[in-house]
Amino acid sequence: MKLTDLSPLMARRTDGGLSFGRFRVDPALASLQWPDDVLEQFLFDHGDNASFVRDYGGIDLDEVTWRLETIPAADFSAMPTGESDAGCIESFAENPVHWVDVRPPEVSRHWEEHGTWMRPPILIDRRLLAPSDSGLQVLEGRTRVGVLRGRLRDGLRVASHHQAWVGHPSTAPAGPLIAAKRRLL
Repeated sequence: MKLTDLSPLMARRTDGGLSFGRFRVDPALASLQWPDDVLEQFLFDHGDNASFVRDYGGIDLDEVTWRLETIPAADFSAMPTGESDAGCIESFAENPVHWVDVRPPEVSRHWEEHGTWMRPPILIDRRLLAPSDSGLQVLEGRTRVGVLRGRLRDGLRVASHHQAWVGHPSTAPAGPLIAAKRRLL
């Protein structure tokens, strides 16, 4: 299943007729067995975003396995995002205090107390985009990663490690029978 296969579902969400609770139990999505946080941040919030579809439309969503991982702060320093949003993270990093101040007060408190974001961003293993690639890419959470980079540069409190959802290629591709069952669910 690709992002474009979700167009009818996205149209219902866009029309306001679909809450996240109803979205997440749609049979097409339930078969993915993705964490709710990933479903919401990636598919519900951005599944019909033209730049996301351009950058991530080739990914077979059925072949992505998600894990909540702890990643060193330094690893985020040069992590790219999709081509359609090139420069976006760097733009947020230019003024990290502003991008925290325009959020609810608890976001600022959390950065000051914990040196990290409240909600883990979504990263993907670049092999999902091209098998010969390596490393991670920021899929969603570009503002959060930009704030982290800016805070590092400005000497503000930053934790040494941060949690992020990371999508990896499934280790064992589903056989034809399992894949067919997933599509029927």
